[in-house]
Amino acid sequence: MKDLVTGAAGFIGSSLIDSLLGKGRNVVGVDDFSRNYDPKQKRENIKEALQNVNFEMRSANLLEPGSLEMLNEVDTVYHLAGQPGVQTSWGSGFETHLERNVLATQILLERCLENNVRRVVIASSSSVYGPTNRESKETDLPHPVSPYGVSKLAAEHLASVYAERGLDVISLRLFTVYGPRQRPDMSIHRMFNSALKGEPFPLWGEGKQRRSFTFVDDIVEVFQLAGSVREARNRVLNAGGAEPVELLDLIKTVEELVGCPITLQQLQKRPGDPDLTCASKDLVTEELGWKPKTPLEIGLRSQLQWHNSISEHFHTLQEVG
Repeated sequence: MKDLVTGAAGFIGSSLIDSLLGKGRNVVGVDDFSRNYDPKQKRENIKEALQNVNFEMRSANLLEPGSLEMLNEVDTVYHLAGQPGVQTSWGSGFETHLERNVLATQILLERCLENNVRRVVIASSSSVYGPTNRESKETDLPHPVSPYGVSKLAAEHLASVYAERGLDVISLRLFTVYGPRQRPDMSIHRMFNSALKGEPFPLWGEGKQRRSFTFVDDIVEVFQLAGSVREARNRVLNAGGAEPVELLDLIKTVEELVGCPITLQQLQKRPGDPDLTCASKDLVTEELGWKPKTPLEIGLRSQLQWHNSISEHFHTLQEVG
């Protein structure tokens, strides 16, 4: 039996695949290499996995017929494919979020039910919570304030609908994941680019927003626990880091690690951007035995090493060219 990872070439998906392969699992990856960011980075993400005989990569869109024909051989599905981004979900961009976050999820769940897949683990988002002044608990009434958050909440509801029909689904609400391979549109990636390359960092608002930053290795661990702990069935669980950190404090930490200042481009606060995201970890600890382990500075150092490595790789390619 195999594991299936959708969004296989993405930031979290590729990191999860590397870990699964390291444990001797047979893995099938599915990704359509969409251009929400440079497909070259995505292909670089899975370069090592492609050398592993236990890994099979399929370039396919979940909306296309036949993209999930391998599910009769699959034990566990990790569903990380989707359209990210709060700001891209406004206006006409919502159509893409509906297709990739809602319709594609429904198709996947339907096929998993038909093929008796043992468990499906879905990547949801802290964006389903909306405004709050305290830590968010899974029992809180969701109140998303962006179309993106609405699309992720809809995917969670689809999971509960299919659970009623017998499919075992766990939804993990992710809180601001960072680390090596992070998408270039995400804030920490942009901070490192600003410090390393002198690119302006867009500061939306006053920088007082606080986030539960979560290192990618910790997220990879909680996904695998969600896929393997048999006692946990049909749950919605938070997957968030330690105490929330203010954005301005994070900027200072990145400046200290790199040894260069970050040029701030002051902009108005954007719609759908909450002042606080803070994960209660009581339920996920109880159900899966998971707690985030990586201190923020350690995780940032790891991401900085990755930024330096891809910069060196780029220069090498230029010299060869």
